[in-house]
Amino acid sequence: MKIGRLNHVGVAVPDIEAAKATYADLYGASDATDTRAFPHLGVKVAFVHLDNSEIELLEPLGDDSPVHKFLERNPKGGQHHLCFEVEDILAARDAMIERGATVLGTGEPYIGAHGVPVIFIHPKNSNGQLIELMQEPGK
Repeated sequence: MKIGRLNHVGVAVPDIEAAKATYADLYGASDATDTRAFPHLGVKVAFVHLDNSEIELLEPLGDDSPVHKFLERNPKGGQHHLCFEVEDILAARDAMIERGATVLGTGEPYIGAHGVPVIFIHPKNSNGQLIELMQEPGK
């Protein structure tokens, strides 16, 4: 198993609409999706499209959201995770476990905001960085 291309950088924000405006006004990145709620994940999400990747803006839906806990430590927001594509999410999960990494949650892939299966690898395994692995779209 080898990671593929960087799909997106996840950024936790206290106000997703204000963050979309910042990326548009300050950086010229005005191509963003509508904001969608994902109650089962505890977040609202919008993607800012770039030429070579995306920025996933994450706003918590409530106090139980993992993003809420992140914002308690980082009130202005910040980089939450990096997401890489993999050819086969189950093979990637198995390889991560075999290599000694901690797959968060139940260890079973679930459908993420892109509509494809994802898993998260604990930051302790990646120099403090939360890593999302997502099934390549269309696979």
